[in-house]
Amino acid sequence: MREALIVWGGWSGHEPEQCAAIVAGMLRDAGFAVRVETTTRAFADPAIANLSLIVPIFSIGKIEKDEVQNLTRAVEGGVGLAGCHGGMCDAFREAVAYQFMCGGQWVAHPGNIIDFRVNVTRPDDPVMQGIADFDYRSEQYYMHVDPANEVLATTTFSGAHAPWIEGVVMPVVWKRRHGKGRVFYSALGHVAKEYDHKSMRSILARGMDWAAR
Repeated sequence: MREALIVWGGWSGHEPEQCAAIVAGMLRDAGFAVRVETTTRAFADPAIANLSLIVPIFSIGKIEKDEVQNLTRAVEGGVGLAGCHGGMCDAFREAVAYQFMCGGQWVAHPGNIIDFRVNVTRPDDPVMQGIADFDYRSEQYYMHVDPANEVLATTTFSGAHAPWIEGVVMPVVWKRRHGKGRVFYSALGHVAKEYDHKSMRSILARGMDWAAR
């Protein structure tokens, strides 16, 4: 049986406890044995190198040097990493080794909660198969991203809330490799109720499955 670790905490506005419970249920439904922890000390455990998947749900927060070193070493060795929104790509802002592994870092969400369009760029990919472009209401994430990412979906900024970014096409969903590990990220999923969106949930579920060793 594949084993997954979820570590939740950090900023409460992203409802990490509620989101962790939803993700744990999704993984158990997919046949994973799931362990849930609430402290970054879980990342320092050498045993995480034997896991199939790690899911961080830890917006902002702090991570110690030994924790990030052990976590990145585990992924480089083949453990999968997957997550969404600020729980993964706005975690541990001072840890550049973590950001290098994830492939991106949140920097802004002009207009805060707004309506925007998600455009599927790789409909042939198994993660996106059968999912057409869709409308979404949430924070439209503006991110600094790694050009090595394999982008599966994007969004385009209108400029209504920051005129200088009008027309900017920003990755929303991507996958990548970090050493031997697979890394998956979706910028969707601000709070727990967004997991009710069928496309958002399907993308995350498939992405976690793809990333898992």
